[in-house]
Amino acid sequence: MILIGLGDSMKLPKRKSNRLNEYNYSKNGAYFVTICVKDRHELFWKQGVGATLGRPNDTAHLSIYGNVVNNEIKRIEKIYNDVVVITRYVIMPNHIHLVICLQGNDGRPQVAPTISRVIQQFKGSVTKQLGFPLWQKLFHDHIIRNEDEYFRILQYIENNPFYWEQDLYYKPTNP
Repeated sequence: MILIGLGDSMKLPKRKSNRLNEYNYSKNGAYFVTICVKDRHELFWKQGVGATLGRPNDTAHLSIYGNVVNNEIKRIEKIYNDVVVITRYVIMPNHIHLVICLQGNDGRPQVAPTISRVIQQFKGSVTKQLGFPLWQKLFHDHIIRNEDEYFRILQYIENNPFYWEQDLYYKPTNP
């Protein structure tokens, strides 16, 4: 079927931005970021292989894809000369959570990286190394507003693997 002359009633809905209007995302601060694998494919590790993933020295159960992601997360701070710091992260089977802190910049977009730029470069580097795109188009971010929220998010990241089957991104497989 071919549609010719689509009227106003046939326009696709516009995607709502999840970014705060007027907020400078290159500003010093902490951000909680979630990046998902396209179609929730479990590429980074399989259920039941361990619950300490995402800690800097525990990569024993990561897949080849998970190891590429882990190595790229570790490179972020070097790429941005410690202006961008990853204070905590976890690699789940089909998504990652990171706490990204921007620090030591004056907030000018032309010299300070934005959260979007950091994620874009990270996703692009992983895609280039693997030879195929594995990421969902966008990512979710949350501006961490205070110390209590910061520590609550760190705890969530730490415990996330233990509660994988209750996770929002868990996709049960059929037996």
